[in-house]
Amino acid sequence: MNDRTALVTGANKGIGKHIALLLAAEGFTVYVGSRDPERGRRAVEEIGAAARPLVLDVTDPGTVERAASRIDRLDVLVNNAGISPSLAPPTDTGAEEFRRTYETNVYGVVTVTNAFLPALRRSPQPRIVNVSSGTGSLAWSTHPNPQFTPGNGAGAAYRSSKAALNALTVLYAQTLAEDGFKVNALAPGLRATDLNPRAATGGDPAEAARGAVRLALLPPDGPTGGFFSWDGTPVPW
Repeated sequence: MNDRTALVTGANKGIGKHIALLLAAEGFTVYVGSRDPERGRRAVEEIGAAARPLVLDVTDPGTVERAASRIDRLDVLVNNAGISPSLAPPTDTGAEEFRRTYETNVYGVVTVTNAFLPALRRSPQPRIVNVSSGTGSLAWSTHPNPQFTPGNGAGAAYRSSKAALNALTVLYAQTLAEDGFKVNALAPGLRATDLNPRAATGGDPAEAARGAVRLALLPPDGPTGGFFSWDGTPVPW
């Protein structure tokens, strides 16, 4: 019988579904967070007996609160749900696109994390993994790096939202450190998902998922407040 539980938001497809699959293989009961009940149900069928459907829209506090009321204890929270409406630079991006992107990628993470904190506090080793992006690294955006070509302002709403998520990762890690939490961010690299048109040319999502699971399984002496690439190497902020 599984006695460890995990929640992955946006787990009905892409990197999130692969993370759920790997956590199930590690012996977790995995809650598959999905806005769409039918898509969530199909993902659960693919993942197997260890998976549980959980209707959860990170932009809807009501669904988040209802989902949180169903889970008494949570060992791992993976904030994976994210959107990238366009690849436009800031000069061609309206404020509404920024609002919509931040609603999911930043405010949604705060809503979910805070709602599930009581359940996480009941775990002996609570772990939070925020799926960020290397393009949210200001250092990588201005210097050579192993994931993308720097020096342009494309994808301004998405990239700035991930920079904000990175800041939140540090602040949650500092706040929760004395309670035994490990809170870290992942740069998954460009993966073949439907995030945006460019992502369709990316690599295997399962490879990125392995990086997220590594952070979910950190030992007590593991890092917190860090930003790591899918292969485990540190990413500069």
